[in-house]
Amino acid sequence: MIGKGSSISHTKASMRYGWNQEKDADVVFRQHLTGQNPSEITREFKLIQEQNYNCKKNTFSFVLSPTIEDGHKLKNKDLNSIANSFIKEMKLESRQAIAFVHNDKKHKHIHLYVNRIDFNGKAYNDSFIGKKTQLKAEIVAKKLDLTTVKDIQQLKKEQTKSIRKEIKEIHETCLKQNKPRTFQEYIDGMKQKDVQITPSINKSNQLQGFRYEYKGNSFKGSSVHRTMSINNLSDRIDFNKDFQKAIANNSPIKLANKSALLSPNLALKITKKIITKTLKHTLSSGI
Repeated sequence: MIGKGSSISHTKASMRYGWNQEKDADVVFRQHLTGQNPSEITREFKLIQEQNYNCKKNTFSFVLSPTIEDGHKLKNKDLNSIANSFIKEMKLESRQAIAFVHNDKKHKHIHLYVNRIDFNGKAYNDSFIGKKTQLKAEIVAKKLDLTTVKDIQQLKKEQTKSIRKEIKEIHETCLKQNKPRTFQEYIDGMKQKDVQITPSINKSNQLQGFRYEYKGNSFKGSSVHRTMSINNLSDRIDFNKDFQKAIANNSPIKLANKSALLSPNLALKITKKIITKTLKHTLSSGI
């Protein structure tokens, strides 16, 4: 089971989405509420929320998604147990809450809405609410004998073991035969062997690593093998002078029709490597 959570301000719109009869929605859990439609429930939430004008995102929206296989077995009473257990794990028992299930899709999932404001006007701390939701959903899944995120990850790891091994072998062959001198030469060499590489670039436009696509599968480098992280890869590439100049000028590096900067740590690591190589060459030449 996977859990997602966030703080929202559009309570009525979300409630209408949850209670959408076109999606064959059923109410599977409620607490501290009497309303019989989205408008009535929203008004009840608002009465409590008016005690705390400082909190703008005053409703929690959670989505609890069992696996498709688990979902086929779950009845509404089971979904009630999931929502109830999650509420308790999050310590939200003293707040208004309502949960719906949408029955129009094969992937059954729960939409749970909780008033962030309690009956004393106090707002629930929403720091790291997304991460906390994931952790508590994992606990609930274990308690109710449902498939957890870790179970899914482990299963995927086993199913793709041979594919990841193939990518690692192609990676080693590319490094030994092509002897790339830039990241782009490495990307081109892997492409010739049917492995598509996409740079992972963060919001600061810095290169974080690479994703490898092969035979319909996609993995980040470290997921293929721990030696294929960006730092380990940089140890295996014999960078040329042009690459050194780009680092010295803090210029973006062109990678697979994209461009990105190197992080300061990675740039320093590569610079030290190039300097060491140059010194060794100088000493061996007797200059």
